[in-house]
Amino acid sequence: MAYRVTVGRQTHVFADLKQVMAKATPLRSGDMLAGLAAASMEECMAAKIALADLPLRIFLSEALVPYEQDEVTRLILDTHDAAAFAPIAALTVGEFRDWLCSEAATTEVLAGIAPGVTPEMAAAVSKLMRNQDLILVARKCRVVTRFRNTLGLPGTMAVRLQPNHPTDDAAGILASIVDGLLYGCGDAVIGINPASDSPAAIGDLLRLLDELIRRFDIPTQSCVLTHVTSAIALIGQGAPVDLVFQSVAGTQKANDSFGVSLALLREGMEAGRSLKRGTVGDNVMYFETGQGSALSAGAHHGVDQQTLEARAYAVARAYDPLLVNTVVGFIGPEYLYDGKQIIRAGLEDHFCGKLMGVPMGCDICYTNHAEADQDDMDTLLTLLGTAGVNFVMGVPGADDVMLNYQSTSFHDQLYIREVLDLKRAPEFEAWLRRMEITDAAGKLSTGRGRQALLAAVQGRAA
Repeated sequence: MAYRVTVGRQTHVFADLKQVMAKATPLRSGDMLAGLAAASMEECMAAKIALADLPLRIFLSEALVPYEQDEVTRLILDTHDAAAFAPIAALTVGEFRDWLCSEAATTEVLAGIAPGVTPEMAAAVSKLMRNQDLILVARKCRVVTRFRNTLGLPGTMAVRLQPNHPTDDAAGILASIVDGLLYGCGDAVIGINPASDSPAAIGDLLRLLDELIRRFDIPTQSCVLTHVTSAIALIGQGAPVDLVFQSVAGTQKANDSFGVSLALLREGMEAGRSLKRGTVGDNVMYFETGQGSALSAGAHHGVDQQTLEARAYAVARAYDPLLVNTVVGFIGPEYLYDGKQIIRAGLEDHFCGKLMGVPMGCDICYTNHAEADQDDMDTLLTLLGTAGVNFVMGVPGADDVMLNYQSTSFHDQLYIREVLDLKRAPEFEAWLRRMEITDAAGKLSTGRGRQALLAAVQGRAA
């Protein structure tokens, strides 16, 4: 079905819903690379006008990726919650935007409709929103998850402590972990991207993390970010796996390129839960995503990258994850060219995930060949902190020496906590006080915990 919109003396014709969605998207290099972007600001505005007048229901009858060819589409449509959708079923996309920004859309109401919001609906309404709208609405959305602590509570922001090492050296990793803990990081997860995919090496890292967490009774969870099949195998061998990790995307073909299917993710979740390692909950999955992944795999079906990113959140949502984060600038400037595009994408991703009921965090990052710098990351961190992001990354010096990209540092989370008065997960906050790493106000201290943790590093180095 074609869509026609007249702006001034110019009539713009869009061949189908996919084209309306793509042309209405704020400009980004990935859509330009795919030949999907609007040719002008006027064409982009015409597409937004067309999109605003479309009923939300259209996304339940007109699949952007064919139902018969794609298990992600089947997941989205077959599990759609009609009862949750009912309060917004009569709205157009434009009316949905106005309602989301109104006082009627409270935290409780938004939680109620989340199972009825498809990723295409979330992506569509985000295309009509300014940055301030994305922040305003996302701040009202709260998604709380639990494993060994409680994440996503109002007034909190967690940090993934990311102690990567280019050779998986245990002493180097442990030094980075202790450094992060002494800055109050690690409540989201202590998560290592391994340099090696050797099961033996990954098993050693899992035991290193488990030993440290048990030794100091730290109310957090660990993860070695290996493929889900490796995690399943290691669980079968008795390895101490807390969280099961996997990168996911928004189409079946893109997930095929990652070597995963929906059935395999279900198997991973069940394997993780079988260990019963959580103390306050059983959210055992950790997913990472990023705009451009489907396009880079040649699996985008002519759909814009932001809409496909939102579809990845539908995949994640199906497995009750503890953590989901968009690694927003990691794929490179071919997909998000500069700081402005990265900032917009981070806000879109966080908004769409939260609107769908997903516990969204963000790796606020860029590659060294992108037109971006740490000032851009400061801006996005400040905006996402205001928007209520569940967690961000803590990387030594903000420079990941194994993955070779720039993220946010242990120091950066101190800044945003001070500015916005953001606390850590309550169980982790209490542990920091017990260890005298922080004082009663949550400020860094120099108590006994510092000496004990430093002794652990020295013992490993020796």
